[in-house]
Amino acid sequence: MKKIKLSVLDQTPIRKGSNASESLQETIELAKLADELGYTRYWLSEHHNSQTLATGSPEIMIARLGTETKNIRLGSGGMMMPNHSTLRVAENFRVLEGLYPNRIDLGMGRAPGTDRMTAHLLNPSNQFSPKDYIQQLRDLQHLFNDEPLEGISEAKVQAIPIINTIPNLWILTSSGESALIAAHFGMAMSFAQFINPVGGAVAIKNYKAQFQPSAELHEPQTSVGIFGFCSEDEEKVKRVQALMDYRLMSFERGDFNKIYSYEDIKDEEYDAQEWQRVLHNRQRMAVGTPTQMKQQIEKICEDFDTDEVIISTFTESKADRLDSYRLLASTFGLS
Repeated sequence: MKKIKLSVLDQTPIRKGSNASESLQETIELAKLADELGYTRYWLSEHHNSQTLATGSPEIMIARLGTETKNIRLGSGGMMMPNHSTLRVAENFRVLEGLYPNRIDLGMGRAPGTDRMTAHLLNPSNQFSPKDYIQQLRDLQHLFNDEPLEGISEAKVQAIPIINTIPNLWILTSSGESALIAAHFGMAMSFAQFINPVGGAVAIKNYKAQFQPSAELHEPQTSVGIFGFCSEDEEKVKRVQALMDYRLMSFERGDFNKIYSYEDIKDEEYDAQEWQRVLHNRQRMAVGTPTQMKQQIEKICEDFDTDEVIISTFTESKADRLDSYRLLASTFGLS
């Protein structure tokens, strides 16, 4: 097995008793730490109309984090393309690439990252069409390679600034369909196991089998995203596990905007059907002591035939969140 690479997915969670401003400042602190510890990349998510997450603008956060870090790759995990103008995305990420050459990832997704009404307000022309998303990816490649856009016979449209490097292009997917889209365009692919715990290994296998080299990427490149937490304190592990179980179950019940603490949910009891959902959702995460986490992450890499795992961590305290990433870096010898 190749040396395992670890990365961070920051969904900018707002914990109970805190606020969005503190969450954004914590992002800066965590990114600096991840850079020092030897993590491969640091991605920011795009979500909207949420009271539990602090940002819908990955590109703004990337610009800020670039001034605070030196080596770690910075990117979107991801830009939800149907919410945006393709040209605007290309220009934003060219500016970022110009500021931080060879350190920028443009991870892209097809879901809106919000409810249908909010998505309509973000982009009133959004038809929620898979064909439109595919056209956006095609146009994006043309813009980054300074090639004419299809169907435009007027003067050549270019994304500025004109620079010599481009961001790494990633497709974020929780389905087999988008895996094949990534293969077709010759882009890297990250499977969101934290969204869908079924079908990831098959999706990666099919992606690699169907991969067509592009100007940007000559060989397949993959990663798997999970929720994760590591601690030497087994009681903290149990608390985080219980809180994650409840958090994911609350989403399935349609409760997206309430922030819970362990004290709020410690006495929760699940019926037989709900417990099956809890066990199903635990496939979306890796939680444990350093020894347990090493085993779990190594198994993920083996099962999915990948060498990179991207970890999103939710905890009740900033210290526990930072310590989790420290322990994982030490366990896997990142630095």
